[in-house]
Formats: sequence, structure tokens, C-alpha cells
Amino acid sequence: MQLFYINDLESDFQELAKEESNHCIRVLRMGIDDELYLTDGKGMLCKARIVSADAKRCGVQIIERTYEYQKRNHYLHIAVAPTKNISRIEWFLEKAVEMGIDEITPLICEHSERTSINMERLDKIVVAAMKQSLKAYKPILNNPTRISDFIKQPFAGDRYVAYCEGDNRQHLKNIYTPSKPALILIGPEGDFSQQEIEQVMACNYTPITLGECRLRTETAALAACFFINFMNE
Repeated sequence: MQLFYINDLESDFQELAKEESNHCIRVLRMGIDDELYLTDGKGMLCKARIVSADAKRCGVQIIERTYEYQKRNHYLHIAVAPTKNISRIEWFLEKAVEMGIDEITPLICEHSERTSINMERLDKIVVAAMKQSLKAYKPILNNPTRISDFIKQPFAGDRYVAYCEGDNRQHLKNIYTPSKPALILIGPEGDFSQQEIEQVMACNYTPITLGECRLRTETAALAACFFINFMNE
């Protein structure tokens, strides 16, 4: 299956973007009447056929629509502090989308070593991972948000915070209830500050651990993503 992304699939006749057209016609060597698939990133998967094999403006006609394709039975939002080496958070983003995630928020914390992010690049990584893993839902990618502002936002589900120290933490797999929406905070390389932990706890987040080993930020975020998806299978 060759999957392409178009954010509006209302019309039965569509045109791939320039980059997508080039990939379809020149790289994949597809031609008139060849079939491909389209998604709007909102759950719709469409089978289509090529009607205009133009490497700059490839035209396609939708011949079949599937709504809520592979809709998940749960919702996962991970708010994670961007790493100093941005390639690590890009790796997390790619793998989390492949594995299954609904929303990501870059979290700006007191110990954050990176506060500026190329959101356009991250969005392209999300789209590429969505297409590569044949998903019809594009995860929401929010703008960077300070933790003090983020924790005040409402969330209709269970809220967790993962950090390195503390006696009252339980393992995520022991307290998460499958099918329930989950929001998980993952701190920066230097972990959350004590003041941030106190603020988070005051907003009724549940403290968790992801195991005995001390994990890198991006590894911890992906481990949390894995546990939630595994428990919902």
C-alpha cells in the first residue's frame, strides 16, 4: 500500500502536493490507472487511482472511502521536554507515531536545555511516520508550552508524571486502566525541579516510574508510549 497525505478529502478528485507528486511518479514510477491510498489524517482512508501522471501535479480520483480507519480504543497525550540534541526527540516522535500516539506537547521546564524547536520540521516527521506506518490519524503536535501553564489545562482522563526520585511512585503498568485516556509528563535531562514536582502534584497528577533503570528523556517517553499501547491491545 502506498499512502499519501492530503488534509482535505471532500472532493472525489484530488491533486497530490508537488513533493508527493514527484515521489509518486518519478520515484515509485506509478502511472495512469495505478491505485494508491490517501488519508486526511483525521481517520479517513481512501483508495484512489491516478488520472493524471504529472510529476508536479499528480491528479487522482477517489474510488473508495473508509471512515475511522483503525480507530484506537484509547487516547494518549505525552508532554515531553525537548532534548538538547534535537535528533533524539525527533527519533522519539517518529517511533511514537509509528507505535501509536494521539497528541504530543513539547514541554518547557526549569532544567530544559532546549527551548526553541523547528515545529515545521517536527510536523514533517509526524506526517512521514504516519504514512510509513499506514495510519489514518495524524497526531496533534502542539507548540512548546511552559509546564506551569500546561498543567493548568483540563484533560478528560488520567494524568501522570514520571520522574526519577520519590517513594510514592508506582509503575505505570500497575495503575493505568486500559481504554482510559492518559496524559503523561516526561521531564528534561536534568529531571523536573522540586518546585515543578510540587506544582504538578498540586494539580492532581499521579507520580509514576517506568522501571528501575534511569532512562534518557526520549527513551522514557517512548517506554510510556509502549506501555499504554501494549496494555490496550
